[in-house]
Amino acid sequence: MMKFKSIGVVIALTQIGFGISMYSPATYAENNVEAVQEEVEKGPNNGRMLRDGDFAIELAIFETGVPPEFRVFATKGGNAINPKDVELNVKLTRLGDGIDDINFFVENNYLRGNMEIYEPHSFLVTLTAKYQGKTYQWSYDNYEGRTQIVDSLAQSMGIETEVVANQEMEERLKVYGALTLPASATRNISARFPGEVKALYTELGKQVKKGQVLMTIEANESLQRYDVVAPIGGVVTAQNVAVGEQSSDRSLLTITNTSELVAELNVYPMDQSKIKLGTDVYIHLPGYEGVVKASLSDSLYQLTAEQAKVYRAVIDNSDNQFSQGQFVIGQILVDTYTVDMAVKAEGLQSFRDFTVVYGKFGDQYEVRMLELGRKSGDWVEVLGGIALGTEYVTTNSYLIKADIEKSGASHDH
Repeated sequence: MMKFKSIGVVIALTQIGFGISMYSPATYAENNVEAVQEEVEKGPNNGRMLRDGDFAIELAIFETGVPPEFRVFATKGGNAINPKDVELNVKLTRLGDGIDDINFFVENNYLRGNMEIYEPHSFLVTLTAKYQGKTYQWSYDNYEGRTQIVDSLAQSMGIETEVVANQEMEERLKVYGALTLPASATRNISARFPGEVKALYTELGKQVKKGQVLMTIEANESLQRYDVVAPIGGVVTAQNVAVGEQSSDRSLLTITNTSELVAELNVYPMDQSKIKLGTDVYIHLPGYEGVVKASLSDSLYQLTAEQAKVYRAVIDNSDNQFSQGQFVIGQILVDTYTVDMAVKAEGLQSFRDFTVVYGKFGDQYEVRMLELGRKSGDWVEVLGGIALGTEYVTTNSYLIKADIEKSGASHDH
């Protein structure tokens, strides 16, 4: 696996080795580039010194109170040259993003670049200067946040990618509440005619079906026996009778239909105007890995003591996996919208002081500093920092970060 070394930003922000090629007019005409390894030399303005004989250029970056930009100071024989006498151009060849063509204008005692040097500061730098009829040219690479991994190795590492594209997003309101039973879920079972309970066919905690015989009673007056059947299916949640007892005028059994529960969700005044009945709600229950999707069916008239309005959503509980009184977290869908660009949140990593993804360009990967907007589920809106259609790493992006950090392909500002 090949890795690109960081050469330090154009302004000599690091002091590691780099490849630099210098062209005199003759060698420039012959297009013969000679690579020379040397230490980065800093100038009096903390910029990078580029020398050809007694002619020198200090290429500095300035970012105090302004976006990063180039400023150039020219000397000959150690003496400052009037910036009006120097014609200068810098080209920054970026990975996957074309070439930044920077021209310069005179300001005070230096030449000032006419465009921002946007992040990442990772490019091949080509500087061309013309002075007194001679042309000078320097070229060096200045890479950061970049590495190279062949596709077969990337595949074995489980690295997956997506393409930056527009995405439908959702705005959800997070609310809290609890599960309760529908009002019609419970039936209290009593005897039609008072008498002695001769047989009991169920007990507390047992499931019963609608129409199932629950008990047999012998009427006190007629001494005739009759059956009591279940008016609904459900669970016996209360038992107040045993065989041989008199039924009297009381509830003998309670049956509760637990196949449906109601999520009662508290929405506070500042959010109540956003809510409409029929809206989808996604309910998360502690201990349950999935998400239950439902819709808001109604709301209670009376507010809670905290002035919250209670919205209700019926959820399926046919498997009896949820319980009355269980606390829930709901996410109510309040808006849907489409953004021009979005990336998957799993691909986000930190790089210096930035949140980034790693763009993929063939078998090379390079950091892209992002300006982020709204988040929705697995997606995050991108406001800037990467081009639409760029392929970027999603799954296992941390492996790219680790590879870059291992190779030292970054610099400090």
